[in-house]
Amino acid sequence: MAHTVKDRSRLLARVRRIHGQTAALEAAIEAENECLGILQQIAAIRGAVNGLMVEVLEGQIREHVAAEGLTAEEREQEVNQLAAVLRSYLK
Repeated sequence: MAHTVKDRSRLLARVRRIHGQTAALEAAIEAENECLGILQQIAAIRGAVNGLMVEVLEGQIREHVAAEGLTAEEREQEVNQLAAVLRSYLK
């Protein structure tokens, strides 16, 4: 079973919190709130997204990259796919 399926409830709870944070950010911008509050909200959203990324990334490493029984070629393919995602995320 994929880790995102196994941890579905916890991951969805994180995504829903992020959704709430982005809705609050949108409301703050529409209400023309102070810049500092908007910056703090953006920082909170970034932290929440990073936390979600770490959780899914850890599962990917443990259950796919480090999975027992992979051939060297399969492991290399898993590593390459994960490296591509990380490069994209860190741009």
